[in-house]
Amino acid sequence: MGVCLALLLLLLLESCATLSRYPGVGRIRRYDICDERLPQKFDGFTIAFLSDTHYPSKLTRKRLANAVRAIGDLSPDAILLGGDYVVADSCADELFEALGSCVAPYGKFAVLGNHDFSRADDLRASMQRNGIKLLVDEAATLRVDGERIFLCGVKDYAASADASWVRAHSDSAFTIVLVHAPDYTQDAALDNVSLALSGHTHGGQVTLLGLYVPVKKSRYGNRFLSGLNYTDENVPVVTSNGLGTSRRKIRFCAPSDIVFVTLRRK
Repeated sequence: MGVCLALLLLLLLESCATLSRYPGVGRIRRYDICDERLPQKFDGFTIAFLSDTHYPSKLTRKRLANAVRAIGDLSPDAILLGGDYVVADSCADELFEALGSCVAPYGKFAVLGNHDFSRADDLRASMQRNGIKLLVDEAATLRVDGERIFLCGVKDYAASADASWVRAHSDSAFTIVLVHAPDYTQDAALDNVSLALSGHTHGGQVTLLGLYVPVKKSRYGNRFLSGLNYTDENVPVVTSNGLGTSRRKIRFCAPSDIVFVTLRRK
């Protein structure tokens, strides 16, 4: 009886934790990433990262507006998008018009997810109309007062994907990898990368307190399921639970989120 009551209490607390000022955004997850290679001018640089909108799914029009409001209140320097954007081509313009309205002085960047490749040209065009740069196995340079960091947007998270071009950047400067699925970060053995941001897992979408996860979207089980974790090379990987839902419009013990990262120089 006591165990059942404890479990019920934990479930209640988990449910309460998903309530936020922005209905449809379960929580804002904040991380400080410290690295001695970070240029001095980037100390305090902020990034809003969101993934797996699957718009509209559970992310309705009203909830999307709340997500945009949340990003506005965060006032990030840059906005990064992690893939799996829409459930139909006709939804793309509405999604990217909303996200494109967000202010980010140093740019808005995106990569493709596994659900996006069949509509990649349409997504790119919609992003471009709304001031969002799609990175497909290419790097962008972010500059502050003459100092720079690199953002590498990876097309494919498969183990066979070529990572040499990412290593070429990470060997010389502070480098962020943006990739849809976290498995890539482990498979590619990116020992010099400063930070990786990913989505894809939905945090399990339906879990039992995050401990039992019926549907796993990673070869590594729960290792990169959600939040901040590390590869064998000690690269910090932040995996977002995403904002939308896949297949079924339900979440349980895997609240939707927006990730907010602050870069710090050691």
